Amino acid sequence: MGVTSVAPKVYKAVLALDAAAREGLNPVLLELVQIRASQINRCAYCIDYHVGDARRAGESEDRLHQLSAWEESSLYTAKERAALALTEAVTRLPGGVPDRVYDEAAQHFEEKELAQLIALIFTVNTWNRMNVTTRKTPGTP
Repeated sequence: MGVTSVAPKVYKAVLALDAAAREGLNPVLLELVQIRASQINRCAYCIDYHVGDARRAGESEDRLHQLSAWEESSLYTAKERAALALTEAVTRLPGGVPDRVYDEAAQHFEEKELAQLIALIFTVNTWNRMNVTTRKTPGTP
């Protein structure tokens, strides 16, 4: 089942949300966030998709390979680390978003940019859940 054909209004609404969430965010940071959420959610389709976009945005292979262990890597900036920590907290929401994680992100992102980042995180989680649920994998239409 593809949400695209079976529920086109839902698909178009998520596309619009996705486009709105991307506004004003650095293209490389945007892809790192989407890849990390997709790794956590085990969405192979989205990982494949966003790794390709990250490469086209100029991301290095080393940083892509180390993303699943970003906390142990020295390749990410403080701003990227704050975004990745927030991504993990929001994606694993049952534990909540710790104050220290939110406060760290707020130190690195202006209010509007932080709102865009949060919107991006919940949007990629929506895509992940749609694709995992419907068994979409790399190479499937």
